[in-house]
Amino acid sequence: MGYLPTDPANFASEAIDGFAAAYPRHVRRIDGGVMRLAPIPSDQVGVVVGGGSGHYPAFAGLVGRGLAAGAVCGNIFASPSAGQVVRVGSAVERGAGLLLTFGNYAGDVLHFTLGAERLRRQGIDVRIVTVTDDIASAPIDQQELRRGIAGGLAVYKVAGAAAEAGLPLDEVERLARKANGRTRSLGVAFSGCTLPGADQPLFEVPSGRMAIGMGLHGEPGLSEGPLTEAGPLAALLVERLLAERPADVPEDQQRLVVLVNGLGCFKYEELFVLFGAVNRELQGRGVVMADCECGELVTSLDMAGVSLSFFWLDGELEGFWNAAADSAAYRRGQLAAESDGPQQPATQRPEPELPSEPPTQPAPLTPEQEALLARFKAVEEELQERVEELGGLDAVAGDGDHGLGMLRGIRGARESAIGACGRGCGPGEALMEAGEAWSDHGGGTSGALWGGALLAAGQSLAQATEIGPNDVAAAFGAALQAVIDLGQAAPGDKTMLDALQPFCLQLRADLDEGLDLAQALQNAANTSLAAATATADLLPQRGRARPHGQRSLGHPDPGAMSLAYCLLAASAGYVGLHGVADPAQAS
Repeated sequence: MGYLPTDPANFASEAIDGFAAAYPRHVRRIDGGVMRLAPIPSDQVGVVVGGGSGHYPAFAGLVGRGLAAGAVCGNIFASPSAGQVVRVGSAVERGAGLLLTFGNYAGDVLHFTLGAERLRRQGIDVRIVTVTDDIASAPIDQQELRRGIAGGLAVYKVAGAAAEAGLPLDEVERLARKANGRTRSLGVAFSGCTLPGADQPLFEVPSGRMAIGMGLHGEPGLSEGPLTEAGPLAALLVERLLAERPADVPEDQQRLVVLVNGLGCFKYEELFVLFGAVNRELQGRGVVMADCECGELVTSLDMAGVSLSFFWLDGELEGFWNAAADSAAYRRGQLAAESDGPQQPATQRPEPELPSEPPTQPAPLTPEQEALLARFKAVEEELQERVEELGGLDAVAGDGDHGLGMLRGIRGARESAIGACGRGCGPGEALMEAGEAWSDHGGGTSGALWGGALLAAGQSLAQATEIGPNDVAAAFGAALQAVIDLGQAAPGDKTMLDALQPFCLQLRADLDEGLDLAQALQNAANTSLAAATATADLLPQRGRARPHGQRSLGHPDPGAMSLAYCLLAASAGYVGLHGVADPAQAS
């Protein structure tokens, strides 16, 4: 995607920096995303939206008066971390609680849920409303499994207006859920999108065909159909959406907000042609279009595609939809003048304090610290070699960013572990800090799971007075339980659990048989790789790959494979936490 040579690892953060600089009248940059520049009144509910980058004007473009108070911005197509959620949520909270609302994707659900738990521990009342408008991603009797696409605008708009009106958190949450329950979307794609730095799209659509039901993160469509003119396409989209009319809406009393959304390369003139066809189709069916939006509302980088969303109004919701709003990407009506309260100061980096005395040199690393850091380096080098392979596996039924996400995660974790060891932390404490960093830098589902696994393993090791083989096995067992608890997956669901559980079982069995730890780890890593490879025969039951299950048959799960590669790298040449073959490797 794009014409400027860019570093994919920094693309998202640089884009957010530039967005904040381009719209100084609406937002200011904060750690984790952006928040509205206009003062947030005391005791106003803070509505926080968010998700991966690559979807502008969602999510940062919807921050402003009458809309979101802040947006949490992850990497390209990767959910933001729990730490980002905490930092943005804390920045916009004014005593009335927070509503977190975002698309129903596994990584976003994990990180926003973990962030909400941490915010609640600070005494903040936090509610979560996931957007589930995409009718192609699950049947109507499993709406809780549907993902969120362009219909999210209706939810964010209603929630933001309710908060701006001063309603309490219970009411803001209720109205957001009501808006979500009355919103349906369906999209088509004519070409795939390309990640920054990549030389080919995540998927291709055959000439003369269109992919029906594509996902916002580059997931291919659930089916294909012949390319049609605007009239037949409008008829297809309208018919499928009206077939899902909410049960409490009489057929002869439908008042719709119609959203025609371009996904990046389907530009305005073509959008207008399709909108005209949709309008004629609705008129022919006697359905009232109460309001509409036609343009780019949520994109997917440079995907050529379009989606149609219906939002069924009633007397209550219509008032909040029509309420005034002002953000960088969305404006409606005329807002009342702002109060004369003080403006929030722009975020400034504190000036570094000059040390009163020369800093002390860090203590030399212990053999245990050297061994731990050497393992981190080995894993980073392995993932660097596997970036394209893992991205290719992920692109089969996902968004193709798994390799980059894993590399961001290990780099952040390794830097954190180096810093922790430099301060004298033991292996357990260093692993805990590395877990937090992996979650923060990696993002996505894998970031949350790896962060939780390392944190649990570190907590287990920190309780040991002297780390031996059984303590290592116990740490891996704790990591396994953390992955189960966080991911809510089971063996056979085609996730990283299918590689981690066999590793733990093999490790425990070999240690019980009397094998030394080094050999047991290598055996377990080989077992893990075999199990990860065997996931090619499984159908995914969790995450973004679930709606595209048939596509993934014959291809192993990228999360399972990356885990196995990490375990192989960490186990190769293992000599225990009481020594390292080449201490220089740890640097």
